[in-house]
Amino acid sequence: MSSTASAPRVGGERRNSVMSNVARGSLGNLIEWFDFYNYAIFTTYIASNFFAKGDETQALLDTWAVFAITFLMRPIGSWFFGRYADRKGRRAALTTSVLLMALGTLMIGAAPTYDRIGIWATVLLWVGRAISGFSVGGEYGTTAAYMSEIATPHRRGFYSSFQYVTLVGGQVLAALLQVVLQHVLDKEQMHTWGWRLPFFIGAAGALVVLWLRRSMDETADVADTTSGGAAAGTSTENKGSLGLLFREYWRPFIVVVGLTIGGTTSFYVYTTLMQSYMKKVAGLDADTVSIVNLCALTVFMIVQPLYGLLSDKIGRRTMLLIFGVGSLIITWPVLGAIRSVESGLAAFGLQMFALLIVAFYTSVNAVAKAELFPTRVRALGVGLGYGLANAVFGGTAPYIGTWFASHGNEKGFRVYLLACVAVSLAVYLWGLRNKTVTELDRDFGSAWGDAPDAPSSDDARPAGR
Repeated sequence: MSSTASAPRVGGERRNSVMSNVARGSLGNLIEWFDFYNYAIFTTYIASNFFAKGDETQALLDTWAVFAITFLMRPIGSWFFGRYADRKGRRAALTTSVLLMALGTLMIGAAPTYDRIGIWATVLLWVGRAISGFSVGGEYGTTAAYMSEIATPHRRGFYSSFQYVTLVGGQVLAALLQVVLQHVLDKEQMHTWGWRLPFFIGAAGALVVLWLRRSMDETADVADTTSGGAAAGTSTENKGSLGLLFREYWRPFIVVVGLTIGGTTSFYVYTTLMQSYMKKVAGLDADTVSIVNLCALTVFMIVQPLYGLLSDKIGRRTMLLIFGVGSLIITWPVLGAIRSVESGLAAFGLQMFALLIVAFYTSVNAVAKAELFPTRVRALGVGLGYGLANAVFGGTAPYIGTWFASHGNEKGFRVYLLACVAVSLAVYLWGLRNKTVTELDRDFGSAWGDAPDAPSSDDARPAGR
């Protein structure tokens, strides 16, 4: 099959609706991540309400431990929803995942505190976070697959970058709401009930998301009917199966895990850990840190499509190489300088500088992964690989960073972060190629002009970045 002549274009009669589908899919993603990041943004309030009083640092560590351990639910959610999305369609999986997110969020917002029911408050927190982690695990891979499939081929980098626009947008909304609440409510009100409001807002937003996602166009069925899922030797029962993934696509799966390690660790360091790091290590006050974080995240969100558009010109691998090399250069001086920063402006400059490097990863990582797999196993391959890397590295980054800081060994954490980036850089160098035909091209048209036929499923080598 020629990737340019006969590969289906979800554009076709739907071409004019691409932006509409991207908007509906990404707005749902925004609500998912708004709910998810409320926990990180309001960590200090949660620590004082759901754990025993006494040791403030230990309570914070326990809270980050809940944040980290619930990342273990991500691979399970990625497997469940990836299998579901590859068999039943992207839309069905995305509507289910957002409803589960609402349930987990509502549980946390409505849960009684430790002072009222003791250890059961902590248990409810764990259960709520487990449900959230499970649903978000399904969100990433399915959204990455959908955004890459619905996009016009030569603008896949641009359209798929909106996944991180909305992902970061969820953080921005959570951070903005934090700033507003801190200025409207006093400290006592924030600690007693003010922190609950964002969780209720997130749960209510899920109803809007459900309505939006029910009207999204499907993509998986288009690929099946035009590029031949069953004709290619893949029955409905095999779609989205671990057997198919590890038998035919184990190499790209390993690439996805390695590709993610450095990027996800850096992302959580500079977007999630940075708030408590500025407070505990640099000694900045909470209001200043909130505003700095809000401003940095807003700029970070805005640049994602620009970077995605650049990737459509220079290729995904080139973007990832810039991230890897840049991170190796700036990690030590940035994290070293933040400990002695004295003003909000200086803190913003350091955080923003780091995030502009991280954007070379965030803007393209979804499409770079989606291009590695065919439609019948794309959501599972992308989601599970990402979920495993996040469980081990991304979700644990705030805890590990806080632990190193509490022991006065920030340099140890810098070495850890550099090691994670180095692993991913090796994958970018030897595991990826640039501007060559991809599995996504086979099903939805070539992104790089007159590309040759895609490799057969017998050659699962990751080719295409």
